[in-house]
Amino acid sequence: MSNEILYILLPDFAAHEMVYLMEAISSDEAELKPDPKYVNKVVAPTMEPEAAIGGFRVLPDYSFENMPEDFAALVLIGGYGWLTPEADKVVPVVRNALDKGMIVGAICNGASFMAKHGFLNGVKHTGNGLEQLNLWGKENYTNSEGYIHEQAVSDSRIVTANGSGVLEFTKELLLLLENDTPERVEMYYQFNKQGFCALVPG
Repeated sequence: MSNEILYILLPDFAAHEMVYLMEAISSDEAELKPDPKYVNKVVAPTMEPEAAIGGFRVLPDYSFENMPEDFAALVLIGGYGWLTPEADKVVPVVRNALDKGMIVGAICNGASFMAKHGFLNGVKHTGNGLEQLNLWGKENYTNSEGYIHEQAVSDSRIVTANGSGVLEFTKELLLLLENDTPERVEMYYQFNKQGFCALVPG
């Protein structure tokens, strides 16, 4: 299996939702990892730079046309693009990943997209509230009883989160990926959640 983690970025993506995960994959608390277990790769509809909500642009590694079918994890980063036609092209990508038992993460509107296409019907999950999941999912979303009102939820290799659950989303994916020991993953989470001053005496 490939060691690439693929981040799906659609127009007007929420850049902050991927920062902590990408950094934990590529570095530790002191430096860049000389031989990281995983490699971060960006996928966008085309090979043209994709713009975040804040305006800066990211150059994709792959487009929907040339992205690999084999990867370590698929991460759907939230933003407004999940309401555009480009999002429909992600459906077979997610279906393929789930059929192969791959890790899939979806945050914010990425989780709503998962509900819209029935991908959350067999798992415990969360998102931007049950009302939004029902609104996006309509008749395709039949698992409201599986909704858990938490920042992030991990079940059956699917991790979902609301838009403010970035650190919890990161933690659950790092644990599934076994990117480091559970203790070090927890340390990374707490350091960023509580802050330097709370954890390091002055």
